Formats: sequence, structure tokens, C-alpha cells
Amino acid sequence: MDTPAKRLAALASGHRRGFLLAVLAMAVFAGTEAGFAFAVERLVGLLDDASDPWGQWLPVGVLGLFLVRGVSGFVSAWQLGRIGRAVVGRIREMLFERFLRMPVRSLEQRPRAELLSRMLYDAEQVADAASTVITTIVRDSLTVLVLVAYMVYTSASLSAVVFVAAPLIALTARALSRHFRRYSARIQENMGEVSRITGEALRGHRIIKVFGGLARERERFAVANESNKRLHLKLIMARAAGDGVTMLLAAAGVASVAWFVAQPFIAENLEKGPFTGFMAAMVLLMTPLKHLTNVNASLQRGLAAANSVFGLLDSPVESDKARVPPRKLPARATGRLQFINVAFSYEPGGAAALRDVNLEIEPGQRVAIVGRSGSGKSTLVSLIPRFFEPGSGQLLLDGRPLADWPLPALREQIALVTQDVMLFNDTLANNIAYGALAGAEPQAVEAAARAAHVMEFVARRREGLNALVGEGGISLSGGERQRVAIARALLKDAPVLILDEATSALDSRSESQVQDALDRLMRGRTTLVIAHRLSTIEHADRIVVLERGRIVESGRHAGLLALGGHYASLYRLQFRGNSPHAG
Repeated sequence: MDTPAKRLAALASGHRRGFLLAVLAMAVFAGTEAGFAFAVERLVGLLDDASDPWGQWLPVGVLGLFLVRGVSGFVSAWQLGRIGRAVVGRIREMLFERFLRMPVRSLEQRPRAELLSRMLYDAEQVADAASTVITTIVRDSLTVLVLVAYMVYTSASLSAVVFVAAPLIALTARALSRHFRRYSARIQENMGEVSRITGEALRGHRIIKVFGGLARERERFAVANESNKRLHLKLIMARAAGDGVTMLLAAAGVASVAWFVAQPFIAENLEKGPFTGFMAAMVLLMTPLKHLTNVNASLQRGLAAANSVFGLLDSPVESDKARVPPRKLPARATGRLQFINVAFSYEPGGAAALRDVNLEIEPGQRVAIVGRSGSGKSTLVSLIPRFFEPGSGQLLLDGRPLADWPLPALREQIALVTQDVMLFNDTLANNIAYGALAGAEPQAVEAAARAAHVMEFVARRREGLNALVGEGGISLSGGERQRVAIARALLKDAPVLILDEATSALDSRSESQVQDALDRLMRGRTTLVIAHRLSTIEHADRIVVLERGRIVESGRHAGLLALGGHYASLYRLQFRGNSPHAG
């Protein structure tokens, strides 16, 4: 597999002209450094010979050097910045695409704040570090080469004295690079932790306030924040130490030159102008040397961020190796579902969430799935749209294994309404006609909204169905959000419908309205209902009772009550006001 540096280079490969222009501009910028040293040499020469023809052109030359320096600096910064923003934009596009295609289990196991940190913080670090590293390596290396060439041209013997310090500076940079890499990797991890804690606090602010969790959350954040501060300080210390050592070694080179020049047999052969130019070049050399020593900090920060980003980009996506071409599949399934010896575990070798599930559901049947918390209800229905893959056994739709259906074709056959309704920060109409439904006629959208009782609260809004719902549907009540989700499912008109505790969090009035909308939605569809209130599924064609991942009972309401088993026990407990099977 290619290294992060090669992968970044591949992302930037479409900007070769811009990069070459930036390199050319940086080469010109580096040349101005030698120009300044030469200007100092000529200026000192004027003290000895005022008739030097350089005298009248020197002021113009200095202004010209600054003008060229400014223009070349602008061109290189603009081109590298443009390339960097293009790369970070592409990285974020790739990350977002990966998020959309990651398996449900991977998304649910990773903290959302960590994923956001990868996209927002790490991707930015990659671009900033890459821009800094390229600028330093190219511009400052060229500057060093130009200044060294000028120094050798001016005095080869003095240059040899200075270059004794060069290997020591290189060894210092190499020693510091290990610290830069280690601290940078830890900072990337810590930023994910800071983001995760902050995200939890923002999402759970009501619970924090009601249950007195302010001190606990403050303490958790303080620990992560303090760790972040210490790691950054260690990085700063390493960088500052590198500066200090580099300057000390450079000073040793200057001191060596001073000692060398102080020798009578050397001093009498030196010319004032060239020597001054040499010293000016040597002083100008210190800044790019310091930059090159410290470039490791930026380089290691960028590599740590790139490793994090590309590690996420290399994570697996949903498996979709369908064996049947879409053209050979029906445009609309009948909705016949079969579970054959299905077993599932969330972790390899872990406890089974489902065991030996055998279930056959005929087209148009309403099947309720009930059981205690953790019995496997949500897991069972999550296998149908292939959010999870069974560990063993088979699921069939219309007699075909689900693996034969391409994921888009399979999910076209399924509509989903959950307890936690997901609405996007868009209009009511766009939340109903979402995704593949976006091309629906306005009349069809309104008809679905009317059938789901959405128009009853839309009438109070001046914008009607064009009203914005806010992030997560914050401007709507729980019952209103549920009705929008039902309208979405009605508009999709899929043959298979999954209702995952769609009325569990509603008050009696909202539940009545939502239940009426659900009754319309379920007509003529194969429906699996995860029931919170058992009273809502009394008229189901079949009730399936799960216990520890197994089907322990199956039948109609009256028959299961007469049986006096698990269902009857759950029913009696709920009738007394308890709900042990919620969730």
C-alpha cells in the first residue's frame, strides 16, 4: 500500500502546473537572499570607493529586490494554498463518501465526534502541514543552496569553517523528529477525545442539567483538555529546543569564523566588501536553517493526521457483491420474507443476539415482534435492509437470498419508520420527498402528507410544506416528526415496511393520530412492527415473541394470551403499568 505522502501526492497530481509555478516563484524568492548579501557587499564597497558605478543603482536594486521578493512570495503562497485547499476539499469529499458507505455497525461503534474530528481537524492538519512542509523544504532549501553558493564564491576557506556545524545540525533534526512524530500522533488521538466529550455534552445537555452532571462533565473535559495542553506543550518544547540547538550550532560556526578571521595571516588577505557580504549571507542562512530543523514538527504532524485520515478511508464499506443483475430482479417485490436458521452476533465469538430464527412472512401480513429489552427485536428487523449481515443462516425476499439483491435495489423495497425520527435541516416537503423521492410531484407529496395527518399542523404555518423544520426537526413536536416520517414512507410506497417502536415516545393524543396514519401506511404491505405498547398490535396477523434471541412463541393475540406463556406474562405486566420489554 502506498505511503500517506504518496497518496497525498496523487491527490495533488492534477495541479502540476500550479506546483511548478510555485517552485519557480520560490526559486526566485531564494535568489533574492543572495541579492541582499551582494547589496550589503556593494554598500560596504562604496565606503572605500564612492565612485563605484554600483552606487547610483544600489537604492533601485534594493527596492527591486523587495518587489521581486514580494511578488514571488505571493505567487508561491497563492499556488500552494490553492493546491492545499483542493486537496483538503477532496479529502473531505472522500471521507464523507466513506461515512455514507460504511457498515452500520462500524458507524455505531465509532463516536460521531471522532469521525467529525477526522474530517474537520485532521484533514485541515494535512493541508496546513503539507503547505508548510513544501514551502520550507523547497524555498528554504533553495535559499540555503543559493546562500551557500554565494559564500563559497566569496570565500571558500571561510565557508569550510562554517560547514563543520552542518552535520551536527542534521543530527539534531533527526533526533527531534522521533519526538515530533510521537507527540503529533498523540495530539490527533486526544483531539478526537476532546471532540467526543464536547459532542456528548451538547447532545445530552438536558440530562446533564436535570441529573446534576455539570461537575462530572466539567471534570471529564478538564482531564482531556489538560492532556491536550500538555501534549502541545511537549511539542512546543521539542520545537523550541530544536531552535535553540540550531542557533547554538550556527553561532558556533560564526564564532569559528570570527576566530579564523582574527588570525593575522588571514585578516591581512581579506577584503572588507566581500567579507561583509559573506557575513551577511551567513546571518541570512540562520533563518532557513532554523526552518529546516523545525520542518520535522510540521511534517510529523501532517503524517500523523494523514495516517488517521487514510486509515479511515481504508476502512471497509458495506459489502454489495450481488449475484443477480438488477435487470433480472422485479421492479417491485411481493414482500414475502423468510428467515432460515438465522443467527447473529455483534462481536466475533461473542454472545449471540439471534439464535436459530426461523420465520416466514407472507406478502401483506402484519407481524408484530415483541419481547423484553435485549431480546433481539431491533437486531432481527435490521437484518432485512442488510444493516447487519447474519452470522449464519439465510434471509430471503421473494425466494431470493438478500445477498442476491444489490443493496440499492433491496432497499428500494423497504420503508422504515423508527422511534427516533431523523429529519434534515430542510423544508417539510423535502423531508417527505427525500433522497430517491426528490422527483415526486408536489401533488403526491401533499397527498402523502395529508394521509399522514401532516397537513393538520402544516395549516398553522405560513410557509406550508415549504416551512423549514430546523436541525433534527427541532421546530416540530415528537408526534409531528413521526407523522412526517410516515408521510415519507407513504410516498415511497415500498412493499416491505419496518416500524421500529414508532409510537413508543408519544402521548395518547399524538399516538392516536400517528396510529391512524400507520394503519393507512400498513395497508397492502408486508409489515414488521416492533411493539412498545402491546395494545397497538392486538390485531396483528401474527405476533412473534423473542426471548434471548430465540422465537419462543408465535400466534395471534387471543391464542397467545390463552397459552399463558411469555406473551401473556408481558401483557399482564404492561397492563399493570410496567414495561419490561421496552427498547
